[in-house]
Amino acid sequence: MFRSGYDGWRKWATLMRPSVRRLLAWSLNSKKSNPSKKGDAPMTRLALTITLVLSVGIHFEFGYAGDREANGETPDVIVKPNDNGEALVNPEMGWVLHYYDNVPAHYGSQLAPSDTMDDFPGLSVVYLRIPWSYLEPAEGQFCWSVLDTPAQRWVAKGKRIALRISCSESWTRYATPEWVEKAGAKGHNFKVGTGVAEDGPFWEPDYNDPVFLDKLDRFLAALAARYDGNPEVAFVDVGSFGVWGEGHTFASTRIRYPAETVIRHIDLYRKHFKKTLLAANDDYVMTENGEQAIAHALESGMTLRDDSILVQPRPKSYFHAEMAQPFWPRWPVILECEHYGTSHQRGAWEDGTLYLRAVLEYHASYASIHWWPREFLEANRDLIARINRYLGYRLLPTEVRWAQKVALGTRLRWSVTMENRGIAPCYPGGHPALTLKDDTGGIVAVLVNEQANVRNLEVRQMTIRGPSATNPPEDDLGPPIPSTWSSESCLPFQLKPGRYGVFFSVGTVTGTPRLALPLAEDDGQHRYRLGEVEVVEGGQ
Repeated sequence: MFRSGYDGWRKWATLMRPSVRRLLAWSLNSKKSNPSKKGDAPMTRLALTITLVLSVGIHFEFGYAGDREANGETPDVIVKPNDNGEALVNPEMGWVLHYYDNVPAHYGSQLAPSDTMDDFPGLSVVYLRIPWSYLEPAEGQFCWSVLDTPAQRWVAKGKRIALRISCSESWTRYATPEWVEKAGAKGHNFKVGTGVAEDGPFWEPDYNDPVFLDKLDRFLAALAARYDGNPEVAFVDVGSFGVWGEGHTFASTRIRYPAETVIRHIDLYRKHFKKTLLAANDDYVMTENGEQAIAHALESGMTLRDDSILVQPRPKSYFHAEMAQPFWPRWPVILECEHYGTSHQRGAWEDGTLYLRAVLEYHASYASIHWWPREFLEANRDLIARINRYLGYRLLPTEVRWAQKVALGTRLRWSVTMENRGIAPCYPGGHPALTLKDDTGGIVAVLVNEQANVRNLEVRQMTIRGPSATNPPEDDLGPPIPSTWSSESCLPFQLKPGRYGVFFSVGTVTGTPRLALPLAEDDGQHRYRLGEVEVVEGGQ
């Protein structure tokens, strides 16, 4: 497709739209009638870079550098892909659907067993937040199907799950199984909004009680045996402390525990979950000396989640963007908005823009769908699209170039300039690669730049103005920061002369694509066609 010389250019130009053909013909004729400086070949100083904006959203630039061709080197094909604007589903980022939201009926019960909300753009995780008593109704007798049944619906679609198992609820008496109390664990009856009350309908354990902690320890061992290190699990909340597992007792007993109690619960989870990401709650700061609990979580390699976005109207829409700053460079931060309908009724939701601002200021990777998911989608499509442009990471190769022609027995010279247009690091990382394919789609060469890793792409800055700000949050967002990586890749000895499609991907060091990119012409495996290369016999 991309032949060198005037004849090749003219043949290729016949495939263009008439207006572009006229432009190219004018350029070539002008070049012939106005030769270059003495000593330059006719094509060498075409400095013409013809940019074609094709329907697939890619800019092709065919740059002919005089010095390079004068030295006998093959000129480069230069491709400048455009962001196609589509939502991406990638590891360690995305929207989180609350299938169980403490109350088992919220919010997945209206979904048919076959309905996995595939139409929700960017949905990547299904969240199972359920009381301990549902999983271990009798000591040592587990009902794992409560988790595994809904989980498998999404796992079959390539999505992941996240877990929180709570020990105190404001809607059922025994979130901690009743048998734990009967075994001798101390606790308190409470009324929501009042605190400890002898006639309270709900029971909360004493979070320092040794019997309770022993039974919890055994349960966590069983839970971790199934889910720690399981690739189907995105993260697990430390959910054993506080009402709803949220790290506070404001809506339960209102007993103010010391930070040491929270740290004890953190360490119980760490004892059993050594591989899967654990999440701490920002509301740990509501305990006595709570900053110590947050610091311990950070030092322990945990991430942060904030469950209180848009609970109250501005300026109290959220509080802890600053707290997230030492977490997000290391681990994906999780945001949970208030129940959408409740937030809307209170006037806290407004048009949802503050949710986007929180995502940007926290450098968040996950955002919750905290409502009936289809209703949330229909009411917030524009907001979801805006958030999807920034949530987590969004990797764009802004320029890919490779030698137009390469001889067998030599190396293919290529480079890529990439930007992370999201708001968080690409935590899983990945290596850029070019894959060459023949006319039937067969892979003939896989060329990986092992030294380049997208985990090292810098993250754009965001000014923290808080929920009082009224300007569009995007206005406070710094520009993406490009990085360029160059490589000279050897060709496999079985490669034959011919013209091959060039596909770009990001994935493993062995060339398996792992990350979705916002590009057109996906081959179905996250390899994206950019153009062609000509392979010739050695010496040509």
